[in-house]
Amino acid sequence: MRYSALRVIKEGLTGNRGWQPVWRDPEPKAEYDIIIIGGGGHGLATAYYLAKEHGVTNVAVLEKGYLGGGNVGRNTTLVRANYFLPGNSEFYSHSLKLWEGMEHDLNYNAMHSQRGLINLFHSDAQRDAFVRRGNAMINQGDDAILLDRDGVRKMVPYLDFDNTRFPIYGGLYHPRGGTARHDAVAWGYARGADQRGVDLIQQCEVTGIDIEGGVVKGVQTTRGAIRAKKVGIVVAGRSGQVAAMAGMRLPIESHVLQAFVTEGLKPCIDHVVSFGMGHFYISQSDKGGLVFGGDLDFYASYAARGNLPMVEHVMEAGMTLMPMIGKARVLRSWGGIMDMTPDGSPIIDKTDTEGLFIDCGWCYGGFKAVPASGFAFAHLMATGRPHDTAEKFRLDRFRTGVSIMDEEGTGAQHNLH
Repeated sequence: MRYSALRVIKEGLTGNRGWQPVWRDPEPKAEYDIIIIGGGGHGLATAYYLAKEHGVTNVAVLEKGYLGGGNVGRNTTLVRANYFLPGNSEFYSHSLKLWEGMEHDLNYNAMHSQRGLINLFHSDAQRDAFVRRGNAMINQGDDAILLDRDGVRKMVPYLDFDNTRFPIYGGLYHPRGGTARHDAVAWGYARGADQRGVDLIQQCEVTGIDIEGGVVKGVQTTRGAIRAKKVGIVVAGRSGQVAAMAGMRLPIESHVLQAFVTEGLKPCIDHVVSFGMGHFYISQSDKGGLVFGGDLDFYASYAARGNLPMVEHVMEAGMTLMPMIGKARVLRSWGGIMDMTPDGSPIIDKTDTEGLFIDCGWCYGGFKAVPASGFAFAHLMATGRPHDTAEKFRLDRFRTGVSIMDEEGTGAQHNLH
């Protein structure tokens, strides 16, 4: 079924009785060419691009819960390509281009809104750093505009520009940045993969990975054993646990990152605003809620919930940046499990086990990376070669120390990124 305005009108006039399920609910087959462990954004995008770009359709996505129930539905929905270092810069630039064509490609409304992203700076040194970042973005082919104090005030006048500790000096404006509807991204890729013959198998937890003579043979699940020629691990914060089933110890720590949403309000924030010094960022959803978040909870955890001290910290940062936020009532909060690498950059690579592949370590970049991650991981699994945009995301860089990409400039320590 192809969605269109005409179809929406027709269904509205006939009682909406003609809509079909968006994807099938198949029983797992005994064997597949490729198994993707993880039914989140990255796993579903991988399955979609395997089928679309490489014609590999004998694929199963195994999800222990429901599709999109993990980090892809537990984030602040930001989409951007304002990375600085070679390796990351071209990857996220590619991802943004895929975002811009996603809705047409999937025939699905992901509510992608390029409302623009403003990163604030608060000192001369920070301004210099953002000038360098902006130039790197422009050299990569993306957009960046340096705003002075008056330029920021014109766009977001409701900020506290004269905060004693962090007065606003200006900002780096990324016009093509913005937000998207996180659930719709998962649903769109799921629908697209299903239409091309991929089996999306929910309520199917992987409990073991079968390896014989250094070669992967399949997986053990709560719905029985399933054989496969290739297996991809794409499970975000659970990467360390699933990799351990294959005898691997990944350079990953899992931390909780909380997010919050307020009651619905009239439109008041037109852009995404990032207050790095306060570890706070905010945008307004299409339903009117203010969506915002802060920093990690700073302890390793697999629980999708956070602690109250970090809630207090985020609220304080929000009040510091924009006192008007104090009038909004917070409806709910949630936590995503972040798979943090020592250098703050991801891993898309083969493992030492033949036929076993890993896609993990997304730190803060997971949602915005969904299309490019799926595209690159599908290319790697189908061809055995890394895609050009992801060739530096090697797993062995943490063993050799070569090609470390310390994007945040905070050193090789997980909880500082």
